[in-house]
Amino acid sequence: MAETVAFGRRSVTTEEIFASGHRACVGCGEALAVRLACKALGKNIIISMATGCMEIVSSPLPWTSWRVPWIHTLFENTAAVASGIEAGLKALENKGRRNGKKVHVVAMGGDGATADIGLQSLSGALERGHDMLYICFDNEAYMNTGIQRSSSTPFGASTTTAPVGKFSIGQTTWKKNLPAIVAAHDIPYVATACPAYPFDLMDKVKKGAEIDGPAYVHILSPCPIGWRSAPELSVNIARLAVQSGIFPLYEIENGKYKLNVIPTKLKPVQDYLKLQGRFRHLTAETIKQIQERVDLDWTELKRKVDAQKQLS
Repeated sequence: MAETVAFGRRSVTTEEIFASGHRACVGCGEALAVRLACKALGKNIIISMATGCMEIVSSPLPWTSWRVPWIHTLFENTAAVASGIEAGLKALENKGRRNGKKVHVVAMGGDGATADIGLQSLSGALERGHDMLYICFDNEAYMNTGIQRSSSTPFGASTTTAPVGKFSIGQTTWKKNLPAIVAAHDIPYVATACPAYPFDLMDKVKKGAEIDGPAYVHILSPCPIGWRSAPELSVNIARLAVQSGIFPLYEIENGKYKLNVIPTKLKPVQDYLKLQGRFRHLTAETIKQIQERVDLDWTELKRKVDAQKQLS
């Protein structure tokens, strides 16, 4: 029987929707993020999941780590499958063939399945207004197939398809701002989260599931293998991503921005970069360039938040 464990004024269920025994790597930030998200969602859900790390580690035939209805889809159609599930549930309800209890439809995918291959079906689902939650677990490359770069790979990171060389620093484009792209669809709820702030993550996933209409949560998911970092440092690295401003935690609810974690002073990006082998080749000049870009993006995000405070 499920119980709850208290953490200060908060409590968390002991029930595991994403069960142990899966084959995720030691220190996998994505597995932790999935576990936390599932605790927030509860059992009354149907999950559509794209091909990727979590699909592979959680469903080696004939076993599964999923204790709720779960469908494996292709990279490109996770949101489309979730749309069909939501439309089917709505049709059953209209015909009086359901008990009225809401079933949350949740789509899950990595950054490759979301920012790249599945962006078209995601955009279509958002535009049509399906009542569903899409969660992107962002480990910043195609980790399951060999650490190939994605459009979510950060500037300067070394991957197998954007390697460091005599004339290359690795990834030469800046990380795609997918939350901003999603927010441009004018959906009710968009948020960023990371497992280093577990209660913030769970609150956002729960809010996204309960909001009427499409919702999107983008979760940073450290990967020790692809990031070439120590497994025991995954949570610390995720926390540094937030505290340095590289991955700020915020919400956009009905078009209004809200910062959830505001460091007194941003830590240098160097503190974050130096713990990961994928950045070890960067020169002081390149790190300065990254710092300037992070400062600029942080200032712009703060401007949006402060502007709305003045209006309210």
